[in-house]
Amino acid sequence: MRRRVGVWLFGARGSVATTTVAGAAAVAHGAPPAGVVTEQPAFAGAGLVPLDRLVFGGHDPAETPLSKQVERLVAGGVLPPRLDGLIAAELAEAERNLVVLPVADSQDELVRRMAEDIRAFRLRNDLDHVVAINVASTEPPYQVRYGDVATLREALKTEQALPPSSIGALAAFEAGAAYVDFTPSTSIRPQVIRDWAVERQLPYGGQDAKTGETLVKSVLAPMFTTRALPVHAWSGTNLLGGGDGATLADPHAAESKSVSKERVLTELLGGEVPGEVHIDYVDPLGDWKTAWDHVMFSGFLGVRMTLQFTWQGCDSALAAPLVLDLARLSALALERGHVGAMPFLGFYFKDPVESSEHALTRQYDELLRWVHAC
Repeated sequence: MRRRVGVWLFGARGSVATTTVAGAAAVAHGAPPAGVVTEQPAFAGAGLVPLDRLVFGGHDPAETPLSKQVERLVAGGVLPPRLDGLIAAELAEAERNLVVLPVADSQDELVRRMAEDIRAFRLRNDLDHVVAINVASTEPPYQVRYGDVATLREALKTEQALPPSSIGALAAFEAGAAYVDFTPSTSIRPQVIRDWAVERQLPYGGQDAKTGETLVKSVLAPMFTTRALPVHAWSGTNLLGGGDGATLADPHAAESKSVSKERVLTELLGGEVPGEVHIDYVDPLGDWKTAWDHVMFSGFLGVRMTLQFTWQGCDSALAAPLVLDLARLSALALERGHVGAMPFLGFYFKDPVESSEHALTRQYDELLRWVHAC
């Protein structure tokens, strides 16, 4: 029997999750898998689970049916016309696996109840493995005060010790699932959360997927350094709508995103470069985003020059194929018995855990080395 892998999505009724579920179904019906890196010839023979063997479920505080979310995305041009009718059966299957976030008297109980939901999903669908992926809205930074697992376990019984993203990560680990954070939220940033994963002998990865402007930066910045062209300033303005845009309209929430964006340039250019990153919410943009960057650099004999680029894209459509890649790769890590951080997934992230490599081509090479290591 061919194996089946569960993909548990935190934020399961949001635009990214809905596009992921709908996109996987569309590919199964013959749509081209554009953007799904693991479908390329370089990954052939790696033993990745086929896309049509992924089973979707997840937690979300909302109860809007997936079919309604798909209709909205079709109307907004994110998904192709008439797709909702073609994939109705797949949407219904995923809908049966979605659970409203439970209510609990303590965070300890909340972790247990969420883990029970994930375990029930695995048993109900006869799954070999489950990968949990956080695609919920970005949280503001959160200071976690606990340094060891035992102390944190006790604190969860009486305190609001962790933000929702970290609670989700612990629930995944308690359910025996791998965990990947697609966002810049706190989740697996604290060492104590990572230690919990290692205690459970499970892999984790992230954070903050690069789908647009930062993806371009991770290609352009090495160009300047390898050609010995000093960069004097690099600024960017990001305009986005949708739920994530509304969340990032709060400067406190946007802080997490800005930090991870700026870290890419600092690492690739060998130090801090003057410039500002702006994230502005423009409601009519919906699921679309625009980024404009201005780079000031100098050439031979100090001649000043500039480079400017504009990136326009649909955030959910850019993100969804990466979610599919991360689900397949993390499932492979589970099958190989990998424990702890997955730095080889850095190709997909602005702020890859336990990795300081940000150049896209080198990250890709690292990913391929790991995939074909066995």
